[in-house]
Amino acid sequence: MPGRDMHSLWNAGAAPWMRMPACFLLIPTPFMSLRIYNTLTRALERFSPLQPGHVRMYVCGMTVYDLCHLGHARSMVAFDVVQRWLRASGLAVTYVRNITDIDDKIIRRAVENGESIRSLTDRMIDALHQDADALGIARPDHEPRATDYVPQMQIMIGRLQAHGLAYQAEGGDVNFAVRKFPGYGRLSGKSIDELHVGERVAVLDGKNDPLDFVLWKSAKPEEPAEVKWDSPWGPGRPGWHIECSAMGCELLGESFDIHGGGADLAFPHHENEIAQSEGATGKPFVQVWMHNGFINVDNEKMSKSLGNFFTIRQVLEHYDAEVVRFFVVRSHYRSPLNYSNVHLDDARGALKRLYTALSLVPAEEGVAIDWTNPYAARFKAAMDEDFGTPEAIAVLFDLAGEVNRSRSPQAAGLLKALGAILGLLQSDPRAYLQAGAGVDAAEIEAQVAARAAAKAAKNWAEADRIRDALLARGIVLKDGPAGTTWQAQA
Repeated sequence: MPGRDMHSLWNAGAAPWMRMPACFLLIPTPFMSLRIYNTLTRALERFSPLQPGHVRMYVCGMTVYDLCHLGHARSMVAFDVVQRWLRASGLAVTYVRNITDIDDKIIRRAVENGESIRSLTDRMIDALHQDADALGIARPDHEPRATDYVPQMQIMIGRLQAHGLAYQAEGGDVNFAVRKFPGYGRLSGKSIDELHVGERVAVLDGKNDPLDFVLWKSAKPEEPAEVKWDSPWGPGRPGWHIECSAMGCELLGESFDIHGGGADLAFPHHENEIAQSEGATGKPFVQVWMHNGFINVDNEKMSKSLGNFFTIRQVLEHYDAEVVRFFVVRSHYRSPLNYSNVHLDDARGALKRLYTALSLVPAEEGVAIDWTNPYAARFKAAMDEDFGTPEAIAVLFDLAGEVNRSRSPQAAGLLKALGAILGLLQSDPRAYLQAGAGVDAAEIEAQVAARAAAKAAKNWAEADRIRDALLARGIVLKDGPAGTTWQAQA
C-alpha cells in the first residue's frame, strides 16, 4: 500500500502558508538513524520498519460529537510532524487516523440536538477538516469512520470468542476476558493484581470480572435505530476499543509499525487494543507505541470533561494559525505543554523573528537540502532523536542569525526548506509580517516614502515624527540596505 509522494502529501488540504512549492526539493536524508521512544518498552529504540522502506502508522483520531479543542490540535500536529519527517527521510508512509463516529457521547448529543447521528457526525467531521487544514495538518492517507467497519469488528469479536477470550454476558453484551490474556498490562505497566477492582467498571454490569471490557454492546430500547446493527449476539453496536483494532488490522495489516495517540489513551484504550488484537490474530500487534503529552491549563489536562478547554476556532480568533502550530511544534511531543496567552504571544514574537530574517533577502529557489551542511546535519540529528522539534527549532533560529549576518540567499533558502519539514515558514515573509496590522497598506507605503524623502532632505525631525506616529499605530519600520520595510508590531 504505497504512501503519497512528498509534494502531494504536504499540499493536500494544506493552508496556503504551509504549501510547499515544487521548486523546494526535500531530498530524503541519506541514511536512517531515527530513534523513537517506545511506550511499550519505555526506552529509546532504533527504528526500522517491518517492511523495508515503508512505514505503516495508525493514530487514534477524534470522537466527533463536538468541535476539536487545542488538545486535539496538539496530537494532530505532533503526528503530522512524525509522518513528515518519515517521508523526508525517504520512507513511504501509509498513515491512518480514524474517526470515532459512534459512541455514548455522540448518541447523547444527537438526541439532545434532535438530529440524526449521521447529521451530527458529518457536521463535526467537516469542522475537524477545516480546523486541521487551517493548522497546516496534512490529511492522512486513510481516515476510516468506525461505522464503515462494523463487519470487520464483528469478525474480530467472533475470533476472540472462538479463542476463549470473549463471552456473552447475561444482558447481551460481549466482553473480553482480561485475565485469560497473558501479559495484560505490558503497555501501561499495570499488572492485573495492581489494578483496583471496581475502579473502571461495576461488578453488576454482568461481567465475569470487573476488569473485563465490552466488545459488543447490546442494543437498548431507547437508543436510535441507526446505532443498532444485527450481529450473532443480537442487535447492538461495537465497543470503543474494538474499533481501532479492526480498522488498524484491516488497513495496515495484523502487525504494523507505529501506533500513536494521546498519553491518556495508553490505558485502558491502547492496552485493550493490544489484548484484543493479539488475542484474535496470535501476532504482535504494533512495533512502536507513541504517546503525545497533554496541553495543560493551570497545570490540569485540557479536556472537555473538565470544562477547561479552548476550541481550535476560539484560539484562531485571536492568533494566526501558523503561530498556533509553532506554539505546539517548539515543544517536544512527549512533554506537557502549558497553554496561556503569554505563551502564544511569545510564540508569535519568535515566529516573526524567523520571518524577519527571511524578509531581508530573497530565498534561493530550488534548494535541495545538503544534509552535510552543518545546520542541516544538526536539524537531522535533532529530528532523528525521537522527533526532537525543540532542538530543530533552535537550529532554525541559528540559521536565521546566519541570514541576518550574511544576507545569503542560500542560507535563506535552507531556512525555508528546513522550515517546510515542520510545516512552517512557507508564507511570503513581507505579507506575513504585515498581516494583522489592520491598516491600509498603500497608506503605510506612502508614509514610508514620505519618511524617506524627509531623510533625504535631512529633515530628521519629520522622519522621526513619521516613524513614531506609525509605531503608535502598531507599525514597526525596519531600515536596511535595500530600503525600509514595515511590519505589524508583535
